[in-house]
Amino acid sequence: MTVFGIGISYGLATLFAMFSGMPIAFALGAVAVVFMAIYMPTASLDTVTQNVYEEMASITLLSIPLFILKGAAIGKSRAGQDLYSALHAWLHRVPGGLGVANVFACALFAAMAGSSPATCSAIGSAGIPEMRKRGYSGGFAAGIIAAGGTLGILLPPSITMILFAVAAEKSLGRLFLAGIGPGLLLVTLFGVYAVLRFRKEYAAARAAYDATGADSAILQRDEFTMADRFNALPRVLPFVLLLTGVMIALYGGYATPSETAGLGGLLALGLIAVIYSVWTPSDLEPILKSTIRESTMLMMIIGMSLLYSYVMSYLHISQSAAEAIVAMHLPRWELLAAILAMVIVLGFFLPPVSIILMTAPIILPPLRAANFDIIWFGVVMTIVMEMGLIHPPVGLNIFVIRNVAPDIPLSEVIGGTLPFVLLMMLAVLLLCFFPGISTWLPDLVMGPEGAR
Repeated sequence: MTVFGIGISYGLATLFAMFSGMPIAFALGAVAVVFMAIYMPTASLDTVTQNVYEEMASITLLSIPLFILKGAAIGKSRAGQDLYSALHAWLHRVPGGLGVANVFACALFAAMAGSSPATCSAIGSAGIPEMRKRGYSGGFAAGIIAAGGTLGILLPPSITMILFAVAAEKSLGRLFLAGIGPGLLLVTLFGVYAVLRFRKEYAAARAAYDATGADSAILQRDEFTMADRFNALPRVLPFVLLLTGVMIALYGGYATPSETAGLGGLLALGLIAVIYSVWTPSDLEPILKSTIRESTMLMMIIGMSLLYSYVMSYLHISQSAAEAIVAMHLPRWELLAAILAMVIVLGFFLPPVSIILMTAPIILPPLRAANFDIIWFGVVMTIVMEMGLIHPPVGLNIFVIRNVAPDIPLSEVIGGTLPFVLLMMLAVLLLCFFPGISTWLPDLVMGPEGAR
C-alpha cells in the first residue's frame, strides 16, 4: 500500500477508535500498535514500552505533575473563593465589576493552576452563584467563567505550552513569556465585553422597571467601604507572592522549569497549610488523589500520543503530509490559515494535549519553511485551541460549567460562550498584524532569538 493509502487508513482508524467511546489514550495507543503489527517489523512490537519510555524521558515533562499538584492545592481549598471575593470588593464600582472581577480571578488562578478545567471549577463555583444572585443572565455568567477558564492554557505555567515546547524543541521559558502579552490582551478583551454586556442587561432591566415596576437584582449595587477593601487585600497577597516567587525562580535563572514546578507545589502546599489549616492527612488526601488521577490520565495521553506520532513518522505519514502541504505552494498566510482551520476542526473532538502531539510533526516543518516564528505560532495555536474548550460539540469547559451550575440550560451556556470565541478570533488577528504582542517580552527578558 502507498504512503497515501496508509495515511488515510491511519486517520480513519483513529476516528473510529475515538468515536467508539474508548478513552483517548487507549484509542491512540491501540491504533499505533495495530499499525505497528501490520506495517512494521515484528520485533518493533517488543520495543513498544521502550519507545514510550524514551519518548517521555524528558525532564521538561517532569514539571507537569508538579504543576498539577500546585493547581490541586489551590483548587481544593477556599483559595478560589477568597481570591474572587477580594477582587469583587475592589472592582464593584466598575459597571459590570462583578463580571470583570471574575475575569481577573480566572486569570490569576490560571496563572497559578495552569489548568483550564480547574480554573473553571474553582472560580465558577463561587462566581456563577454570585453573578446569578445579582441579576446576571445565566448565559452571561457561564460565558465569563468558561472563557476565563481558557486562560489556564495560555498564561504560564501552562501544561499545554510545556507540551508544545517539547514537541517543537523550543525554550519553555521563552514560550511562557510569549504567552503573557496575549494573555493580558484576552483579559482586557473579556473585561471590556463584560462591561458592555452588563450595560446592555442593566439597561434592559431599567427599562422593564420603568415600564412595569418589576425590580431586578442587577439594578442593585453592592457597597464596600475602604476598610472592607483593605481588609480583603490579605486574601490576594499570598497568591501574588506565590506567583511572583515562581516567576522569579524561573526567569531569574535560579531554577529550571521542573525545579520551579516543584517549588510552586511546595509553596502552594505551605500556603494552604498556613492560611487555611489544610495540613492533616485527611485534608491532603483529596489534593493528592486529584493530583495522581489527573497526572496519570495526562501522562498516559502524552505517552500514547508520542507513540502514535512515532508510528506516523516511521511510516512516513507525517513527512509525506508535510511535503504535500509544502508542494501546494500556498502563500505563507494562506498556509497559516489552513493549518489553524485544521486545528479548529480537531478542537471539535480532541483536547489540546492530543492536538499538539498529533499535529506537531506535520505542521511544524512547513511553518519553518515559510519562515514563521515557531514561538509566536505556539501562542497563536494555543489561543485557537482555547476556542475548542468553549465551543460545541466537545467544549470541555462547557461541561465543567454544567457541573458547577446545572440549573443553567446547555443552550444558554453555549450562547454565552460564543461571543468569547469571536473575541479569541479577534486576538488571533491582532497577533497576526502585531506579532510584537507576544515577542516583545521574551526578547526583553531573554534577548532576541534570531531574525524573524
